[in-house]
Amino acid sequence: MKYWLMKSEPGTFSLQDLKEAKNGTECWDGVRNYQARNFMRDEMKIGDRVLFYHSVTNPSLVGTAKVVREAYPDHTAWDPESPYYDPKSSPENPRWMMVDIQFVQEFPHPLSLKEIRSLPGLEKMLLLRKGMRLSIQPVTEEEYRIILNHIYLQS
Repeated sequence: MKYWLMKSEPGTFSLQDLKEAKNGTECWDGVRNYQARNFMRDEMKIGDRVLFYHSVTNPSLVGTAKVVREAYPDHTAWDPESPYYDPKSSPENPRWMMVDIQFVQEFPHPLSLKEIRSLPGLEKMLLLRKGMRLSIQPVTEEEYRIILNHIYLQS
């Protein structure tokens, strides 16, 4: 099993949106970064755990999800009306992928970026690197456990 951090702007797609989706499951579409796409396509597997991160306003970890469907072509790239349209992608030659994730839990309180920075053992976490803007990034099992332990010790 692998662990991931997935970022979303809450005004676009929030943890609450995932929770309210049918069966708490939704596709993670619209990724238009090759490295993030490669993580989904090559490494994400069913059962992998996800830290759900709200970016922009009050950046913070807000809950967890899990991968329930492995990578498949992102059809939004073929829709000229979609903000994620890519004329170089087609059903015959898909350029972009997506996975399905399912809501697992909402944290009792968000874990802010400032708090994350202060936690021992997270100093090397990709999220904390200067210039790290990937919407999908790997997290070590230890980082995942540190975060969950902190969340539930604070509750």
